[in-house]
Amino acid sequence: MKFLSLILVLSTSIVVSAQKLLRPSDVYHVITVKDPHLSPDGKWVAYTVSTPDSARDTNDNNIWMAATDGSSAIQLTYTEDGESSPRFSPDGRWISFLSGREKAKDKSQLWLMDRRGGEAHQQTKFKASISDYEWSPDGKKILFLIQDEEKADTVKDKPAKPIVIDRYHFKEDPGGYLGHLHTHLYVYDIATKKLDSLTSGKFDQSDAVWSPDSKYIAYTSNRTEDPDRNLNSDIWIVEAKAHAKPRQLTTWVDYDKRPVWSPDGKYIAYLRSISPEWDTYDEAHLAIVPVAGGEPVLLSQTLDRPVNNPQWSKNGHSILALIEDDRERYVMEFDIATKKYTKRTSGQHSVTDVLPFTDTKSVVLMSEPASPPELYLLENGAFKALTHHNETFVKTHHFATAEGFTFKNKDGMEVGGILFRPYGKPKGQKLPLLLWIHGGPVAQDEYEFDMTNQVLAAKGYLIANINYRGSNGKGYAFSRAIFGDWGNKEVVDLLAGVDYLIKSGDADPDKLGIGGWSYGGILTDYTTATDSRFKAAASGAGSALQTSMYGTDQYTQQYEMELGAPWKNMDKWTKVSYPFWNAEKIKTPTLYMVGESDFNVPAAGSEQMYQALRSLNVPTQLIIYPKQHHGLRVPSYWKDRYERYWKWFETYLK
Repeated sequence: MKFLSLILVLSTSIVVSAQKLLRPSDVYHVITVKDPHLSPDGKWVAYTVSTPDSARDTNDNNIWMAATDGSSAIQLTYTEDGESSPRFSPDGRWISFLSGREKAKDKSQLWLMDRRGGEAHQQTKFKASISDYEWSPDGKKILFLIQDEEKADTVKDKPAKPIVIDRYHFKEDPGGYLGHLHTHLYVYDIATKKLDSLTSGKFDQSDAVWSPDSKYIAYTSNRTEDPDRNLNSDIWIVEAKAHAKPRQLTTWVDYDKRPVWSPDGKYIAYLRSISPEWDTYDEAHLAIVPVAGGEPVLLSQTLDRPVNNPQWSKNGHSILALIEDDRERYVMEFDIATKKYTKRTSGQHSVTDVLPFTDTKSVVLMSEPASPPELYLLENGAFKALTHHNETFVKTHHFATAEGFTFKNKDGMEVGGILFRPYGKPKGQKLPLLLWIHGGPVAQDEYEFDMTNQVLAAKGYLIANINYRGSNGKGYAFSRAIFGDWGNKEVVDLLAGVDYLIKSGDADPDKLGIGGWSYGGILTDYTTATDSRFKAAASGAGSALQTSMYGTDQYTQQYEMELGAPWKNMDKWTKVSYPFWNAEKIKTPTLYMVGESDFNVPAAGSEQMYQALRSLNVPTQLIIYPKQHHGLRVPSYWKDRYERYWKWFETYLK
């Protein structure tokens, strides 16, 4: 026994000694677990695993299955073609998934795999790709969501047809230019292989789900006269047969979405906007409505926090949902009879999926600041790991610690943040600080694994994430405080947070850096145009001359709602474009980055600021990632971005 103990001690010391700090190349070692779905008996959960492939510079997506008792996890597919959307058939015999592999010829089709063994076979051979699907509870039919496709040219090597645009909302990232192709519902009979169309026309359908008796389908659709000009989606119900007439279930003037049938089929739970008007700062309420019709009941009206991913309990007495609340994302249970809600998880972590399979047990997808997402069994508030895909990565690396902090802005409001302290750096040691700003703005920094924070901290920087006004997690009024007034209150909060960390003795006031992506890049531009004390900046996918973004990005509706048309309200547009009009005030060496094909925040936003700083002889550089959209999808580009961050901040900050 003494000999065995010695072996255990030695093996543990070897693992500890092998631990190392993160490097940009570690992007190839982080495995992404997502899209979990339970088997009918609740004994298994199927999910996807995305693994970076450095040789092909892409991500391999394969289907796995894990036992909900934690006993095993099994890989089911091994191809390089990629598989997604795993589902169990209602009898539990089949695992289905979508893939463009082999004979599917890059068109996403349905494949079936017998759980008893054997190769998967292609079930559908549609001309168009399948966007999403769901088995009917009786196992006889499958519901498909399929987007219309352009008719292909029959002549090879012929120039592409001109793109004809006549829509108000005409571009979107990563979809590109939008024509009149819409997503419709289809029902596929497994025995006869007959495909019936349920919807048609100029409207899109989404969030489609079967009723428990397999007779009806609930879905979300915006059927106003011009869906491009509003977000007025409603819940509709249609009988699952050809030529059936849809029935509108909800009539709220803004969005209703994400319907979920109660186990007895009498109610539908869904998410409803707070405001009756279009508002990008809105946060969803949890509501239920009788399927037969009637007034909805709001279950989260007094909560004042965003609700998402509602799931009925197995007995139908309550609904589990995820709540974003001041740096945390946790499971809340809403009692249908009493209208009371109870927090079911707590702590510094982020739960992004919850799947109840008994009245006391759920499978959740959860991550922590030093651990990428994995699947866990949740029972009585305790987590038990079901998957361990990132176990080696976590055990062989040192990570920054995450510490919550709060401070008050000049208006006396409490603002929350997270400070990532580099490994091996004790509290009380003054360090260079990077203010790293989240996008959105309607989002929040929370206690989750973030590779950017960890890689930057590994270089010896304190990383400060601050949930400025405009973020969610602090209530609707806090989020909407920046309506039509961008680059003002957010910058006040960010700078107040930096002042707090300097005063606390954590941050070196002479070594301050700043950066972010998307709205984080935009706020980087706003902040460096306001305060010159930052020695280095990295503005990713940002913009400063907001007037030039009108009609070139996907936010025209938001612009007109908040600022009005530029030709009528140039004073407002000029005000929110102040980083460009005050470019001579920017003294911070700035690295600009953007995807070449970004339609969310187009490259022009970065190009303009790069050109301005270049003209003013402020050190600057512009990096454009070829064929990339708003989010970079090529692993080597992630590695490249981290390497450039390191070099830029090392050059101008340290």
